[in-house]
Amino acid sequence: MAKEPYIYTEQPQEKALLVGIDTNDPNWSLQESLAELERLVSTAGAEVVGSLSQRLNTPNPRSFIGKGKVDEVASAIRSLEVDVVVFDDELSPSQQSTLEREFEKARSSVKVIDRTALILDIFALHATTREGRLQVRLAQNQYLLPRLRGMWAHLAAGRMGGGVGSRFGEGESQLEVDRRMIRRRIDSIRGELKKLQADRAVQRSARLDSGVFKIALAGYTNAGKSSLLNRLTDADVLVYDKLFATLDSTTRRFKLPDGGEATLTDTVGFIQKLPTTLVEAFRSTLDEITQADLVLHVVDASSEQRNEQMRAVQEVLEQINAHQIPQLIVFNKLDLLTPIEALTLTRSNPGAQLISAVDGSGIDELLEHIQTAASAQTRLMEVRIPFDRGNLVNLAHQRTTIISERYSESGTWLQLRVPKLLVSSFEPYVEKNAEFDQLDEAVSLSSGELDPASSTANSPSSAALDSAGIAALDPAGNAANPADSNLVSSAASPTSSISASAATLDPASSAALDPASSAANPTTSSSATSIPNPAAESR
Repeated sequence: MAKEPYIYTEQPQEKALLVGIDTNDPNWSLQESLAELERLVSTAGAEVVGSLSQRLNTPNPRSFIGKGKVDEVASAIRSLEVDVVVFDDELSPSQQSTLEREFEKARSSVKVIDRTALILDIFALHATTREGRLQVRLAQNQYLLPRLRGMWAHLAAGRMGGGVGSRFGEGESQLEVDRRMIRRRIDSIRGELKKLQADRAVQRSARLDSGVFKIALAGYTNAGKSSLLNRLTDADVLVYDKLFATLDSTTRRFKLPDGGEATLTDTVGFIQKLPTTLVEAFRSTLDEITQADLVLHVVDASSEQRNEQMRAVQEVLEQINAHQIPQLIVFNKLDLLTPIEALTLTRSNPGAQLISAVDGSGIDELLEHIQTAASAQTRLMEVRIPFDRGNLVNLAHQRTTIISERYSESGTWLQLRVPKLLVSSFEPYVEKNAEFDQLDEAVSLSSGELDPASSTANSPSSAALDSAGIAALDPAGNAANPADSNLVSSAASPTSSISASAATLDPASSAALDPASSAANPTTSSSATSIPNPAAESR
């Protein structure tokens, strides 16, 4: 018989068997959790050939599943020629060791991993930058350290460092050497990450000092955050229909409808049962969310588990102390919904925005929402800058939004929107103009700002929900008037379009306190009327 003309070097796809336990979790059913685990296995490059489950109130402390189910899994390993057994929850080191011993009797080459190890493997596949690879290596070593027990059993009796000249001790076992080596590796990785974090902090500080409105994308993995980044900023970020396609944060600038600029940062996606080691390892990346002025919580509108996914995202935001930042819920993948489904979703989530990052539906309305939030973070000013202060004119062109500009004998006259960080620089040159004061007051009210003289605000820590559904919070995250507001808890109601500390008010009277504005313009009328928000009327 003639030999094959080609030799195939590609490795055959591994066969995976899924195992889970049903604990009657009210948030995630076992079927939904195993379906997501199957997607994770597919992303890692293996083929799922079957799944087994068992109903238990709590996992078996010795083998995670019962003895009878262990025998059933072993039988499936033999009959299906399984290469890897994937458990839906994290296994303790002793549980993993017990299961490996039992399953090796059925097939010597079989591997036993849990959900955490699977996610780490996917992260290792998709990490591209140096910081991303270091973060994954850190999480992998933290996961491996407590699981070294038994991995060197064949060397447990051996001693390292003993013998002639070492009579002061028996030496140390290979296991101890390995543990110390991993601890040193962890310390080394952390040291390298600190240097990279310092560089990232400098870049972040430059963005903070610039006064540019900062937006962060957060959401469940595969919700379409990278697609939205590409749509808004014309970026060329990888878009892949698999879980955790994006690990490294990406920041891009884009233009707002009024001509101003904002930055948009894409971050790593979240998932239910996200390992704590990953949250710690990716802390520097997730810090991009904590420094944002607005969080766009992107949700896959076509997912049947969207409410559970939103709840999982809120849990992670609470872990990193980002849950008090104003949020806007953005339901993506509108193109996959029927008109009736889209209408039902809109009615059940007032204030949220429905878009499609693929065909651009709803993008203009989303930009209006973002513009409203950005306007609340700036102050409309009219200044006359002397010619000998040309540096301020240059600053205005670089870091503010100029509405109009003209020249007079005494200097340069500007109407501009100034970030609150820069108000003090232009305040000495404010031009008093009654007509302009009325315009400032009207625009402030329409963008959700409140004159301190108004009876609606009771304290400097006032906060309110503007008509676009965006919560404005004080630094402590307190609501404006708890007695008059409907407090919305994101933990109790995952479909809420704002964070738990946001207060919901009537859109016709919504307002947010602008301390800088009140300090600079004490003569503003306290009886100003509220002007409807065009963005709210368009919805």
